[in-house]
Amino acid sequence: MKRNGARRAGLLRILVCALAAAGLVITGPVAAHATPSPSTVEGQIDEEWNKLEPVIEDYNANHTKLTKLRKQQKQLAKTLTPLQLQVDVAMAQVRGLAVDAYMQGPPGNLNALLSGDPDGLVEKLTLLDQLAQNQEASISNVAKLRDKYAADKAKVDQLESEISARDTDLGTKKTAIEKEITKLQKLRIQAYGDANIDDGPLRTGPCPVTYTNDKGGRAAQKACDLIGKPYVFGSEGPGSYDCSGLTKEAWAAVGVHLEHYTKDQWGSGTAVSRSELKPGDLVFYYSDVHHVAIYIGGGQVVHAPHTGDHVRMATIDRGPIAGYRRPG
Repeated sequence: MKRNGARRAGLLRILVCALAAAGLVITGPVAAHATPSPSTVEGQIDEEWNKLEPVIEDYNANHTKLTKLRKQQKQLAKTLTPLQLQVDVAMAQVRGLAVDAYMQGPPGNLNALLSGDPDGLVEKLTLLDQLAQNQEASISNVAKLRDKYAADKAKVDQLESEISARDTDLGTKKTAIEKEITKLQKLRIQAYGDANIDDGPLRTGPCPVTYTNDKGGRAAQKACDLIGKPYVFGSEGPGSYDCSGLTKEAWAAVGVHLEHYTKDQWGSGTAVSRSELKPGDLVFYYSDVHHVAIYIGGGQVVHAPHTGDHVRMATIDRGPIAGYRRPG
């Protein structure tokens, strides 16, 4: 009996700690003996997660832009390498007298006329004119190449500056996100222990509920195939996903590109009403559209909820709906 009493007391202490960590206040002798339900703790986690997920989606947006900038930088680098070679060759061809003439200006006509044998004046004037024209053309070409190189180099420098700034910003946000995720995971473990706790089966029935053999239906099928994959923020597969990473992967399976960012996905699709919903349509939640799921028919969606959870089926009314969009 003493052992059982000690075990119950230990369990009570764990639950009290969990509630305290969740910010729930317990008062009075009756509340001290209350056992929190899974929905109580999960509700607190959901509340905290809805504060965190917009930051994660902002991270996704910045990371997408950063990836595009780096791609542009590589393309410019490929362009600049042969251009620099052309500049070097052109400069080698016109160095010496031609470069001096370009930098200091050509000698005056009077000096040209007074130098050498007067009997060869016509030939000398012709030769000087041709030399000047050739020098001017060659140096003009070099100048144009140099100007183009300088302009392209300035673009690269600007891109490098933006990338550096974004790297710093993303690094700061990533650190903050990881700290908040650690807090949520600790709260979950305090409430339930180390075992993986689900509030229900990941697959609640046939998935898709309604199958159609169009792009939307096949995208819904792809999402169903990913049920059970763990949630990892910023991930778009193949081993884990966050909410917009999941919908991106589902539609990529049918050749439709979506950005890894809920607001971009919201802006890229065609608005549909609830009565028009078809499998594959995207369902957005909360006023700032920071969460997205994919409709699979029968009032059900597939989504990646939050850290510590997995891709799963859920009712479409799992949260306040902001609207619906149809990709493609």
